[in-house]
This record gives sequence, structure tokens and C-alpha cells, in this order.
Amino acid sequence: MNIDMVVVGVYFIFMIAIGVIFKRFAGSSTSDYFRGGGKMLWWMVGSTAFMTQFSAWTFTGAAGKAFTDGFPIMVVFMANAFGFLLSWLFFSYRFRQMRVVTPIEGVRRRFGATNEQVFTWATMPTSIVYTGIWLNGLALFVSAVFKIDIETTIVATGLIVLFISVLGGAWGVVASDFVQMVVIMAVTVVCAVAALVKIGGPSNLIEQFPADSIMGSGMNYPLLFVSWFIFMFVKQLQNINNMQDSYRFLTAKDSTNARKAALLAFVLMLIGPAIWFLPPWVTAVIYPEAATAHAAELGSKAADAVYLVFVENAMPVGMVGLLMSAVFAATMSSMDSGLNRNSGVFVRNFYSPIIDKNADDRKLMRVSQIVTMVFGVLIIGVALFINSLRGLSLFDAMMYVSTLLQMPILVPLFFGMFIKKTPDWAAWATLAVGVVVSYLVSFVITADVVADWLNLESPFTSREAKDLKVLLGIAGHLFITGGFFCLTTKFYKEPAVKRSQELQAFWHDVDTPVIEGEGQDEMDRQQRDMLGKLILVFGALVTLMVLIPNPFWGRMAFVFCGVVIVSVGGLLLRSAKQTTVLKVSTAS
Repeated sequence: MNIDMVVVGVYFIFMIAIGVIFKRFAGSSTSDYFRGGGKMLWWMVGSTAFMTQFSAWTFTGAAGKAFTDGFPIMVVFMANAFGFLLSWLFFSYRFRQMRVVTPIEGVRRRFGATNEQVFTWATMPTSIVYTGIWLNGLALFVSAVFKIDIETTIVATGLIVLFISVLGGAWGVVASDFVQMVVIMAVTVVCAVAALVKIGGPSNLIEQFPADSIMGSGMNYPLLFVSWFIFMFVKQLQNINNMQDSYRFLTAKDSTNARKAALLAFVLMLIGPAIWFLPPWVTAVIYPEAATAHAAELGSKAADAVYLVFVENAMPVGMVGLLMSAVFAATMSSMDSGLNRNSGVFVRNFYSPIIDKNADDRKLMRVSQIVTMVFGVLIIGVALFINSLRGLSLFDAMMYVSTLLQMPILVPLFFGMFIKKTPDWAAWATLAVGVVVSYLVSFVITADVVADWLNLESPFTSREAKDLKVLLGIAGHLFITGGFFCLTTKFYKEPAVKRSQELQAFWHDVDTPVIEGEGQDEMDRQQRDMLGKLILVFGALVTLMVLIPNPFWGRMAFVFCGVVIVSVGGLLLRSAKQTTVLKVSTAS
């Protein structure tokens, strides 16, 4: 266990170093601080878009769901993949072409100043709750590995992520996300291969899986499962392609890089889930008691540590520490993006236009850093609260928040990107309707009520009741909330001259490609050079883990991880040198 703690300690030092090194890229303006000045390359933007779609929750709550129910968990992540595909086809480059620094500035241009304030205060609380769930998932994992108190873990980890976000701004966030993506993919591929070897191949896994491999356990009504499958796709398409989450692509240097970033995220999300969930699926077969292995530390949430059980039992010494680094990476990538986005929205969409209209960029930068710290403390507090809710699984918590709290916000911000002729009040009115729908699904139209309506002979199981609540929430927001937004087109009237000009300018920008600016080549070269060197160093450190006493195959697992990481770093350095050579030859 001491080896694992050393590995995690080195990883933390490395991540903090990234924040320090990329501080010089942060610049002196809020545009630089919150979106890197819109100068980032597609592979950095795409890696961040990919990383923000999962966290430690993937390796805890989602892994626990995979352990108990089998393959249905893939629905959520495959829906994410196709969400990014839709983004590549239509949304990503249009988001970048809004030419804004924060997503809420896009809301202001599309729906007016009133909605800017409404959605500023609507989006920040849900984002804080989301991030608190991610941090709590990480704490569960750490507590099980190192036998450290969960509350202590939440506070310590939250403070480290906060430090990186405050110091480096968007540059520190995106740079660390790219490094973390490389680490996660290398580690999880090794674990997935080991799981397949352990079980004897995919066919054995399917044949021996203890639950129904199609619907999972606790599902008596196939129609409910099919409906959940379909509507989950609809939900994730909206979750990824809405104005609130347009921040993923605002950092891209131009429209082409925004599209490439979406395509990269699609490819990574398409192949990632099968790799991530092989270990918990195999664990359900070869370690059926894994759900209670860490009951002493985690109690009723012990099933969320099944991924850890596999690594502890099937992987070489030291791999737990490397996996912990990957889990930290997944959570930190989601947390730091949330922190950066929330502080940007508060400063540029509330503080600057309402509190201090004459503040210069220097003052706004100071305020931004203070606000980031405040949001960090709030997220830590939410994570501590969620930890106290012992009876709620992380998977269910995530589904309820994304469906019942977030969807009322996302519906107008999704439809508003392609349904143009709506009055400005349509956005906040649709949000109000969505809140009513969520209330009805949560407290009025319960599983028991639906069972009575349908005259079912047997009541819904616990899993069916939870899935039904999510399904009703998605369907309600799609047909009622979304239908209301579409209906507002009947009340559209040509706005006043000034507002009409603002809307014309917005739609003109959305339809006009962003072209790479002058001097961008040198910035691109610096990004490749700096990240390439950092990744080479980390890859060398991972390769040194071959010295840990292990069987030959165990040593080779570390060699593979190290080679993958070093190769990525080498490719980036080579690209940076080629850019320099090309620039010199062009100048001569």
C-alpha cells in the first residue's frame, strides 16, 4: 500500500506542476483565464470534452451498476458518443461561432439580458451539485484504498483541484485534462486486457454473467427497459448539445478545430465504455462477493468499489496506485472544468454587468480567482452533504440530478439553437414549466401511481421504480417542456429595432466560420512542446514502475502504460519541431 501512496503522491505533484507551468498561458484577461483566449488546438479541446463526460463516478457508481445489472450501463455512454457525433455534424462549430467567452453570454445574445440573469443563477447550483457527486465518488474510492476517512479525502482532494484551477485558469484545466486522458486510457486498457484474459474471452463473459446480460437484474417489464433505452439517448443528446455546455468548444481556436474536437470526443467515447466496464463485468463472474468486500469502510455503498476489488485481486502490485491516479484524473478533469465555468459565468454575467460595470480586466481577474475559491468551498460542502445520504447510490443520484434538476434548464438551451422565431420570454417560461414537470415526476406521478393506472398485477421492483422516474422525467421534459418551447413560436412578434439587430448579429455570427488568427502558429507550437515534455516525464516515471517486484506479466503491464504515454509525448514534441522547421523555411 505504501507503493500506491507514493504513486498517487507523485501524480499530485505532477498535476500541480502543470498548473504552475501553464500559468504563463493564462494571460491577463478574463477571456484568456476562462477559455484560453479561444486559441486551443482540437486535440486539447476534444480531450477536455471527453474527460468532462465522466469522472470517478464512472469507476464507482457506474461500475457498481455494471456489476449488478450487466450491459445496460453502456446505454448511457453510447448515448454520450452519439451526442458528440451530433455535435460534430451540427452544434460544435456553431457554439464556437457564437464568439462569446462564457456560455451564458451566448444565452444573453440569443434570449436577452433578462434570461442572462435567470440562467446564470439556474445553472450554477446544478453544476455545483453535479461536481459534488463527482467528488463524493472519488472520496469513496480513496477511502476504500487507503483506509482514509471519506470527509478528510473530500476536503483534501477538493483543495488540490481548486489550487490547479485558480492558478492556471482554462489553460491549466485543459492541459491537465489532456495528460489525464492519456493516463486513463493507458491504465484502463491494461485492466481491460487483464479482465478478458482472466475470464477467457468475451463469449465466456456473456455466458457466465450472473444477471440477464441484456436487461440486467430486477427488470420484469421489457417495454420499460426499451423505453428507458430510447429516452436515455434523447436525454444525452441534449445534455451534450446545449448552450450551457457549449463551453467545451468555446476554447477552440477556430470552427474547424471545434468540429475536430467533437469528432475526437465521439471516437474516444465510442471505444472507452467497453474498456472501462470489462473489469466490473468480469468481477461479477469471478469475484461474486466483491460488492461486500469493502463493506467495513463504505457500508451500503460498498458495491461502488467493485472496480477496485478487481484491481486489488487481479492486477500487479502498484497498479492500484496508478488506477487511483486515473480516478483522480477523471474527477479532477470534471471538477476543474466546472469550477472554471462557474466562476466565468458569475464574473462575466453577473459581477461585471450588475455589480461593477467599470471594472477593468485586472480587477476582474482578481475577482475571478476569489470566486473560483468560493465555488470550490461550496462544492466540497455539497460533496460532504451527499456523503451523508447513505441510502442513495451514486448512479441514482447522478440520474436524478441530470434528469430532474438539469433538464428543465437544458431544454430551451438545446431547442434555442435551431428554433429561431421564439420570443425572449420563451426561455425563462420554458424553464418554469420544466420545474413543474420535475416536481410532478418527483412527488405526484410516482411508480405506485403508474402501476395503479396500468392495473399491473405485480408492483415495480426497486430498479424499475428508479428507472421509471428517470424515464418519466425525460419524456415529460421532451414532450411537455420541449413542446411548450415550440408552442411559443405562435406568439413570436418582431422585436424592437435594437433587439432585432442583436438577434440578427447573433445568427449571423453563428452561421459565420471563425478563422484562425495571426500569430496562432507560435501558440500552437508552444502547446505541443510544453505538453510533449510533460507527458514524456510522466511516461518515464510510469515506466520506472517496472522495478516494483512483480511477475513478468505485471512488469510488462507497466512497460505498456509507460510506452503509450511516452509515445504520445514524443509525437507532440515531433509535431512541435516540424512546426518550427516549417516556420523557418517559410520565413527564408
